[in-house]
Amino acid sequence: MPPPIRRTPITHSIWRVHVGVLHSRPMELPPPSPTFLAAALAAALFLVAVLRGRPARKYDLPPGPRPWPVIGNLDLIGPLPHHSARDLSARHGPLVSLRLGSFHAVVASSPDMARFFLRTRDLAFVDRPRTAAGRKYIVDGAGSPFTPEEFRWLIDEHFFLNGVLNIGDVIPWLSCLDPQGYVKRMKRSAKMFDRFLEHVLDEHNERRRREGEEFVARDMVDVLLELADDPNLEVPIHRDGVKGFILDLIGGGTDTSAVTVEWAMSELLRNPEVLAKATEELDRVIGRDRLVAEEDIPNLPYMEAVVKETMRLHPVAPLLTPRLCREDVSVGGYDVPAGTRVLINIWAIGRDPAVWEAPMAFRPERFVGSGVDVKGQDLELLPFGSGRRMCPGIGLGLKMVHMILANLLHAFAWRLPDGVAAEDLSMEETFGLTVPRRVPLEAVAEPKLPAHLYALS
Repeated sequence: MPPPIRRTPITHSIWRVHVGVLHSRPMELPPPSPTFLAAALAAALFLVAVLRGRPARKYDLPPGPRPWPVIGNLDLIGPLPHHSARDLSARHGPLVSLRLGSFHAVVASSPDMARFFLRTRDLAFVDRPRTAAGRKYIVDGAGSPFTPEEFRWLIDEHFFLNGVLNIGDVIPWLSCLDPQGYVKRMKRSAKMFDRFLEHVLDEHNERRRREGEEFVARDMVDVLLELADDPNLEVPIHRDGVKGFILDLIGGGTDTSAVTVEWAMSELLRNPEVLAKATEELDRVIGRDRLVAEEDIPNLPYMEAVVKETMRLHPVAPLLTPRLCREDVSVGGYDVPAGTRVLINIWAIGRDPAVWEAPMAFRPERFVGSGVDVKGQDLELLPFGSGRRMCPGIGLGLKMVHMILANLLHAFAWRLPDGVAAEDLSMEETFGLTVPRRVPLEAVAEPKLPAHLYALS
């Protein structure tokens, strides 16, 4: 029997806003004149006549819970929305219709439904809904760079705020009140990010000015700044566009890879027999006299299986990035109206017993020789999405995860701290743009290779 769906405190925060409005001091207004009342009545009758004369399209929506006025089904969305969506799917089926405040949404939780939205009709779902987080980032500002600790906090804040459910995004008339305080935090972190990005661009421009005609582009930022200065470019790139590119690189190249590696290490420490197999393969293929190189990765099939199994159980974006329906579409006998927000619950697909044998077990062996990959062709495993709008950084992301994880396992012997049993290791999540561990992983690492291999230069 699926777990009960809990109603969350989000409802109460919304009603508090209403209560505050209802208990405010009434204004002293003069009584309306008969002329005003007659005009208002005539306008109301005219509006009713117009609306009744227009045939409204009646949609046959997918099954789903009955929405409340104003908030819709927001009371059913808990602190881990992918868990809530999985529970709703267990009751209503692989395609669930929801009302999120003022907007209609559907959640797909099966490979067949994912194939329809991401591959079969992906052109109808290539748009993204606008959110407060997307509007607030990249603003004007300048200043100094940050300490490593401040930058780490800024990255974490960025990923949290881009993934959080902001009430103003689903109930627009509440956006000016910012009842959760998220928009205020978005503005603050946006200004901080912009200070950092301005510093990066200023450094590159200073080198260009200093070297003059001898300047040679050394990295992508140099190339983008050169393109931004090209007046003949068919599609111009402005300074804010360059900052947007850098922000995407930072987001795609830091937190997503780090979260995946941390989940992989967590699962390996919980499953010592899998850890032993992975380290045995590394010792056999690489030896003890060098570190793992990029060209070694194809020769490490069990390590590749460990990465796939980690991405199955712990996708960093469990609902992918929301999509927006551009036109009325029919799927499985149901209607998906234009303007609907579409979520693909790849976390639920990765744990579906109808798709995977023993889905909750960490078994990399299921991928050894299976041919199932993570590149969007196999709809049961979609950590990077699929179709036209799948993650463009898949190549870099896979290489980073493989290289970091393989070298961590090869260079160190790992164990849990004294007094911590494998079965007691917490695997709780926290939700944002990515889904990291709720509590950072603590482990003991002991070097096992020659000392000179650990030198930084």
